[in-house]
Formats: sequence, C-alpha cells, structure tokens
Amino acid sequence: MNYRTFTLNGISIFLGLIFFTAGMAKVFYEHRFPGLIGPVWLEEKLAEFGLGLFARFIAYSQIVVGFMLLTLRYRTLGAIALLPMLLNILLVTVSQNWKGTPYVLAFFLLLNLVLLAAEAPKLLHLLGFRTNYAPSGHAPVRYGLLWLAGLGLVLGSVPLSFQNLTAAYVLCVTGIAVGLYTYWKGGRAGKEEKVSPAIPEAIPAPKQKA
Repeated sequence: MNYRTFTLNGISIFLGLIFFTAGMAKVFYEHRFPGLIGPVWLEEKLAEFGLGLFARFIAYSQIVVGFMLLTLRYRTLGAIALLPMLLNILLVTVSQNWKGTPYVLAFFLLLNLVLLAAEAPKLLHLLGFRTNYAPSGHAPVRYGLLWLAGLGLVLGSVPLSFQNLTAAYVLCVTGIAVGLYTYWKGGRAGKEEKVSPAIPEAIPAPKQKA
C-alpha cells in the first residue's frame, strides 16, 4: 500500500467512523452505542413536531453511508452520498447559530472533497468525459453480496440491542469485519486498472553481409 492509498483510506475510515457511530448511537437501545458526534436525541426532539420518521431516516442514512466509507470497498459511492448529507447538516448548524460545529463540519466537508478529487478520472468518466479510466473488478457480484450481508448484520444489531446488548455489539462488529474482508480480498469496487505501458517489439539486428 503506497502513501496515497494509505492517506485516502485513512480519511475514509475516519469519516466512516464519525457518521457510522453517529447513526448507530441514535437508534441503539437507550443510545448506548458509542457515538463520536451527536445529537443522539434527534428522533425524540423531532418527534415533538411529527418528524420522528424523518429523524430515523437520517440515522439509518448515516449508518449506511458510514459503513460504505468505513469498510472501504464502496469508498467512492460513500463519498458521493456523504456530500449532500454534509452540506445539509452544515447549513442547519449555520442557520441555528451553533458555535464551533460549522467549522468542524467544514473540515469534514474538506476531507470528503479530497476523497472525491482522488476519484476524478472515475467521476469524469461517469459524466461522459473521455478519460483513461479503466475499472478492474474482482468477483464484484460475490463480494458485493458478501458486503451486503455485512451491512445486514449491522442493521440487524439495532433491534437485537433491545433484547441483548452484548449480542448486538458482537453482531455489529461481525458485520463490520465482513465488510472489511470484502475490501481485503476483493479490493475497492471499480478501482482504476493500472495499465502497463506497451513494451516495444525488439528491432531485429541487421543481417551481416557474407
């Protein structure tokens, strides 16, 4: 793993942890999941205005997007999905005159833009521009289904937390491990193929005169 990949993966895991734990802390039993940012009481507060379902949607969106970034296989998709989420949260905090929080979110937004900038050839290719992007795939269906199974374990840990908190933690960690396994064995989905330069054919030596 080179320095560039290490840095981008580090940013992805950091943002993934932030938003994955934020979402899980909102929906876990009595908010007992360790979250890095809040507020965990969002659903209770918005339910007073008939927006409880909307708050629950926000929480699960954070879980899914965070899981994409945390497990690295769908890092690009996670970075794309996180952009509008960050912009919305940033505007809410600015309009509510929250102190300090907008600067933290602006930093998260900057990190997310770094991830998107690193995927410029892929994104420009999707927009129809001519680039040298050539995707490489390693059993995309098999690892994709396995990644979804990992996400399913994580989501299943939420209702389980109301029955057995310890088992819910174990199920959640297992789901994350399954997601990371798909990256470890199958790499990132749609990773750019590194094409080796063509080796010129050997020039035949001139025939010597007899």
